[in-house]
Amino acid sequence: MSEDASSFPHPLYDKYVLQPFFEDAKTYFYRPMLAANRAHVVMLRHCGIISRQNAVALIDALEQVESLGVDALTRGAGVEDLFFAIENQLIETAGAAYGGNLQLARSRNDLGYALTRLALRPLLLETMDDLLCLRQCLLDFAGEHLRTLMPGYTHTQPAQPTTMAHYIAGALAGLGRDSARLRFAYETNNQSPLGAAAMTGATFPIDRHLNARLLGFDDIQLSTYDSIGASDNLTDVAGALSTLGVNLSRVTRDMLFWATQESGAIRIHDSFIQISSIMPQKRNPVVLEHLRARVSRMMALAHGIVLQCHNIPFGDTQDIEDEIFPLLFGSLETAKEILQLYAAVIDTLEVNVDRLRQRADSGFTTVTELADTLVRECGLPFRQAHSVVAALVTFAIEEKLAPEDLSLEMLKRVACERLGQNLELSEEAFKRAMDPQAFVDGRALPGGAAPSATADVLKQQRRRLDEDRNWLNMTRAALQAADLALQDEVRQLQAL
Repeated sequence: MSEDASSFPHPLYDKYVLQPFFEDAKTYFYRPMLAANRAHVVMLRHCGIISRQNAVALIDALEQVESLGVDALTRGAGVEDLFFAIENQLIETAGAAYGGNLQLARSRNDLGYALTRLALRPLLLETMDDLLCLRQCLLDFAGEHLRTLMPGYTHTQPAQPTTMAHYIAGALAGLGRDSARLRFAYETNNQSPLGAAAMTGATFPIDRHLNARLLGFDDIQLSTYDSIGASDNLTDVAGALSTLGVNLSRVTRDMLFWATQESGAIRIHDSFIQISSIMPQKRNPVVLEHLRARVSRMMALAHGIVLQCHNIPFGDTQDIEDEIFPLLFGSLETAKEILQLYAAVIDTLEVNVDRLRQRADSGFTTVTELADTLVRECGLPFRQAHSVVAALVTFAIEEKLAPEDLSLEMLKRVACERLGQNLELSEEAFKRAMDPQAFVDGRALPGGAAPSATADVLKQQRRRLDEDRNWLNMTRAALQAADLALQDEVRQLQAL
């Protein structure tokens, strides 16, 4: 063994483990650790565990550490992570008699899990904000296309006429639930593990609730074992992002089809289009391809969180500490990129209304209504009506007829051959049954494709969006109030 590898840390362990994690901690934990340290000092003083002089010395030392900046914190012998880097500076600044008391009634365990929760909060709220912005863009877009006819698809085949707004309202319903899942993940995460120490709690008379309030936590994790063993605050984030990814990827898949020349349904803005190096006619919708790939990346990171939390001991373990940082924070940062890009695409998207209407009228998509009309107007049992209309479509395909080429006489002839009876149906009823606009307008039940019904859905979705926006604003205000309360406690301590 070489001299360099004779003691901790081994050069490779230092290179591949300690150095990257130290940089991650500087990125995500520096500000949360300063806040957690200040709150802990205030709490220790409130509970009479340390003297006022000790508390002020620690607060002053923390201010000096902050004034030097995060880049002044370095690793060295005996300083393997950010916690020890800050503690060493505090002891050096405040003196051993005072500086070492910051760790009273606390462990790197409960502190570390608290820092993860504190670092997750802004990322979760920013992701929620971006999702709300995307929902707003889609609501505005849908409002412009309440009467934009298009074919609806089942099993990748044209099925029935619908509208662009009806499609978007369906996608928005899922994104609304995605917001609820992110909110649930935030609320699960915003519980304080501080006071659990290593796992069993502390013998000092600390106030766990005071620490939680000063840091903006909603409550404490009551079980001290759960405080250092739980990982569902991580897997809830993973679950929310995984479902968000599924919902977005399915719409992305449809948009890629709509953007093809064969479909011609939408036109992606030129700022998101790349041309071919040799084919002048190409307009490659690369932004959608990048979105599809980034959704896959986000989902892979999210699934990695679950796998990393799976089958580990219930307790403090590196699997759900430093090792999970790239997956956890990377998934949320990727989600923010995706949501912002998506909103920009929707905001600049053009819809080929005429082309979509033509396609809504092709493929015999209205014949469900024709069968229903035979039931209402002619008294046929639905299965017989279905059989007659299916035979009419078969005849049209064999004769290479388009939907607009069909006539009432053709229908009556097929019905006579199929059922051995004449149909009493008016020309007006036949034309109405074959009209895609009439098809859509007739679906006016709650949630249906009719513009009036879709407008009601969008109105409800706007109300839900407003509720989610209010929650986000109140949550941010509560965090700001907690931060101001902590600052006030520190000022009062220093002024005594």
